[in-house]
Amino acid sequence: MKTIQLTPLALSALFLFSACNGTKQCLAPELRIPDSFSIAAADSESVGDMTWMQYYGDPQLCQLIDKALKNNHEVRIAAERIVEMDKLFGAAKTALLPELSARIYGNRETYDYSDKAAVIDPEYGAKLSLTWEADLWKKLSWGKKKGEAQYLASVEDKRAMDILVISRVAEAYFTLLALDSELDIVRRTLATREEGLKQAKLRFEGGLTSEMVYRQAEVERTTTASLIPALEEDIVLTENALHLLLGEYPGEPIPRPEIVLSEVVVKEPRVGIPSKLIERRPDLRAAEMRLKSAMADVGIKYAERFPSFTIGLTGGLENNKLEKFLQTPFSFVVGSLTAPVFDFGKRKKNYEAAVSKYNQAKLTYEKAVMAAFKEVNDAIIAYRAARATAQLKTELRDAAMKYVELARLQYIGGTSLYIDVLDAQRRYFDAQIALSNAVKNEYLALVNLYKSLGGGWTVAKTQPTSDDGGDENVDNTEL
Repeated sequence: MKTIQLTPLALSALFLFSACNGTKQCLAPELRIPDSFSIAAADSESVGDMTWMQYYGDPQLCQLIDKALKNNHEVRIAAERIVEMDKLFGAAKTALLPELSARIYGNRETYDYSDKAAVIDPEYGAKLSLTWEADLWKKLSWGKKKGEAQYLASVEDKRAMDILVISRVAEAYFTLLALDSELDIVRRTLATREEGLKQAKLRFEGGLTSEMVYRQAEVERTTTASLIPALEEDIVLTENALHLLLGEYPGEPIPRPEIVLSEVVVKEPRVGIPSKLIERRPDLRAAEMRLKSAMADVGIKYAERFPSFTIGLTGGLENNKLEKFLQTPFSFVVGSLTAPVFDFGKRKKNYEAAVSKYNQAKLTYEKAVMAAFKEVNDAIIAYRAARATAQLKTELRDAAMKYVELARLQYIGGTSLYIDVLDAQRRYFDAQIALSNAVKNEYLALVNLYKSLGGGWTVAKTQPTSDDGGDENVDNTEL
């Protein structure tokens, strides 16, 4: 590095070239957003615009979600990340301002050469120094933009984490209700099987049926009872997972309604138009902010290839005797131009690397947008399949119920065997379990569709919390 004293002519020349920023190689992303989702008609409205309280509605589920958003550790980590990036953004803005420093010192230097008498040279000083770097090639401005983009990316990351936690709580809650429903079915079936076993035993002991019928009833009763421990275990494990999402240790059972999971009766949700998806999904907005951060880094690396101009002003008191210290004012002014002369291409390579990093961020953003559209299409397909399956399972349950009644009547009338009654009961039991799982899958499909559409938050205007006088308005989240 070489320091050169500036003349007014040289300074004018520097400002003449300060408009160059080196970001012309940063091409805009190529998104080519379709007019509608491939399997759903475009609509001006979308369930993704609804708040999670409106979408889910269940008071107990909403209480759990609210608790998770306050206490979940992943959410709290993301919130602290916002604070960190906010402070770094504030620090980046102060780089444009002068820096004032103070120094108070005293030293004693002794000269004792071989041909001269020893000389003692004390010095005392109290000085203030003001330094300021001119933002000639916008290096400092790009630094500010980079800090702002990183801050906004952290805000979007927090929103994305909120949406993820909301969906996980909802999934665990509906899974818990489905397990309750399945356990209720098993217990009701077990009660029926125990009554059937009691009747079969009486008929066997009375000589009305063979031991085969009695043992068949006993097998069915035991088989049904053996399902309960595993279901109770799954319920406890799901509650433990939900406790972790809530940011608490496993403990009391999760509060939930006593009724079993009811069948979904809503119509297919509206998904809106594709262009709104980019505005709504925070993970895409975060990727966009990281793209802007990468562009700012290109500007910084480009500016580092050129000279930097610094002005320094130092003033205070300086003397070699304390008794005359206040009578010796001191001042020093310097303007310096520091420029790279020969660095073996290091700065150029750093700039080219920054351009490559921007291209990576651009491709990452394009990929994220495409992945988001895939997620929405997949979620629509999954919901439609789950909906159709639930409807068919409902028909199967109703048919199996009629089959049980018919088999029972024919057995009482002596036109069929008891094995036919057991087969009908088994089919009805399986149909109930299948319907319960189908309804659960439909609820989970709705949760996933809502998440893929970016549902779960609304936007309000706010400002960074840094106390550095910044006036940039940014988006923040209100849930």
